[in-house]
Amino acid sequence: MADTSDFRNGLIIRFKNDLYSIVEFQHVKPGKGGAFVRTKVKNMRTGQVLDNTFRAGEKVDVVRVERKKYQYLYPDGEFLMCMDTETYDQIPVSAEVFGDQRQFLKESDEVELLMSGSEIVNAEIAPHVNLEVTETEPGLRGDTATNVTKPATLETGAVVSVPLFVDKGDVIRVDTRTGDYIERVKK
Repeated sequence: MADTSDFRNGLIIRFKNDLYSIVEFQHVKPGKGGAFVRTKVKNMRTGQVLDNTFRAGEKVDVVRVERKKYQYLYPDGEFLMCMDTETYDQIPVSAEVFGDQRQFLKESDEVELLMSGSEIVNAEIAPHVNLEVTETEPGLRGDTATNVTKPATLETGAVVSVPLFVDKGDVIRVDTRTGDYIERVKK
């Protein structure tokens, strides 16, 4: 058991019978009354962010997690098969663990699994990936000055908004956390 003085960004705690990561925190000492810690915590399973206040010195249950690198192999129903890059063991990971990031996964991409014992708590992929555009409306010459976008389907099946000058066959960089287009990458 730890207390609120041990809080730091990224710390994973058991709170309300679930695992939460501390996104940000602030120790507050008002002129009147006891000190407290104002926090934002993110649910590791659902991604929901909550604001919560802890009394200063309140005990919290800190959860130790291990980060391990895996390679994504292929989808298998509601699971994604991943391989440990050190032991070559294959494990099924629930697609729900990946959340919205799943739509940007290609076979043989590296993923990082956060594990508490043998339980998979969360999965993270690279923050930016390069993917080929497989389908979009043709762009017109000179359509680079405006901020107008169009939908484009990527090789993984994800649909993102891209500028008008992006064509089928172009490789673009996408932010996997937000699903936003970043830039066109040279072939």
